[in-house]
Amino acid sequence: MLRGRVLDVGCGTGEHALLAASLGLDATGVDQAEAALAEARRSAAERALSERARFLRQDVLRLDESEELGGGFDVALDSLVFHAFHDEQRARYVRSVGGVLAPGGRFFVLCYREEPPGPPGRRHSVARRDVEEAFADGWRIDGVDPVTVETAVPEILPRGLRGWRIALTRI
Repeated sequence: MLRGRVLDVGCGTGEHALLAASLGLDATGVDQAEAALAEARRSAAERALSERARFLRQDVLRLDESEELGGGFDVALDSLVFHAFHDEQRARYVRSVGGVLAPGGRFFVLCYREEPPGPPGRRHSVARRDVEEAFADGWRIDGVDPVTVETAVPEILPRGLRGWRIALTRI
């Protein structure tokens, strides 16, 4: 699953990028939150992973425009980013990530699913058709599986995070 160059999109404190780096892979985490990136860099240094893990402040809607980031990633990871965007932003996000993945690159997404539906006008969740529409061009959808993830905040999500585990290939 994880191989080559790994991109952790919306990495926060960088745990997925750090995991990839601990497996000997070159990993890059991107986020807008400088405080989270600083924590990720500290963790990389503490774990002696700074040679393999880098953390950059980037707009996830413009990754394909970044000279600093470059392209040719083999794997991209998204843990709870995709569902946050509205229709035109969602399309831009998909183009952005697709623009930095190598042909045949894999994209793994965890996002909220539409269960139960959220309040009208809010896009905190994703229906299966949203995935199919967003990734209709230039992608092969390898799987869209419902999952329930236990959380550290059971008082907020007592039934866990109800989401989709999505596997895609850039074609």
